[in-house]
Amino acid sequence: MAKVETPGAQEAVVLLSGGMDSSVCAAIAREKHGASNIALLHASYGQRTESREAQAFREIAEFYGVTRRLMVRLDHFRAIGGSALTDASIAVPENELGSPESHGSEIPVTYVPFRNAHFLAVGVSWAEAIGASTIYIGAVAEDSSGYPDCRPEYYRVFQELIRAGTRPETQIEIATPLIRLKKSEIIRKGSELGAPLHLTWSCYQNEEEACGVCDSCLLRLRAFLEAGIADPIQYRRAARARR
Repeated sequence: MAKVETPGAQEAVVLLSGGMDSSVCAAIAREKHGASNIALLHASYGQRTESREAQAFREIAEFYGVTRRLMVRLDHFRAIGGSALTDASIAVPENELGSPESHGSEIPVTYVPFRNAHFLAVGVSWAEAIGASTIYIGAVAEDSSGYPDCRPEYYRVFQELIRAGTRPETQIEIATPLIRLKKSEIIRKGSELGAPLHLTWSCYQNEEEACGVCDSCLLRLRAFLEAGIADPIQYRRAARARR
């Protein structure tokens, strides 16, 4: 019979997409809990770049020296559709990024309906099973694409759901250390912590070379420019995206 490990009370689950925000979030969790006390969770959900994001997850996990990992597939998102990230019939917008203040006034077509609730549900199940006390998620409310499931109030409500829907003795807290930061501040924080930004993947539509023109690429390019730090990844059309 395999030996069952009993994790310490300070163990944490980190939702790691392979993107810049989640990688910095993992760096924060690693600094607080230690590499041996964090568990990394990755969910593929039928998104256009799922293979590349999974590669980024594995490389970042290796970089941080984290051995406890869980990779899951949530294929129902592709069947549900309703998002440019999971439905090939909906085009990913290019060169349409507005000002940070405009985000939230209109939900973009790259929003995946209620996606983060599914990610958190898996995270809570795993955290309760292994005895972890914290779930880290790299949600960002400011300077992001205006997704409703990245707002602070969303996580306050979900916190109550965790308390109501787990064992009485279970104590799991959601940690959103980046939620009030701008993207440029996240980059600076990641740089300070030595996060492997060169291993992260942000592009919504390409897997071999970042397109440089989708919302996510444009947000990333602008943030690195504001942070005064060179973006370590290559773009197909970076010069156009920087204008």
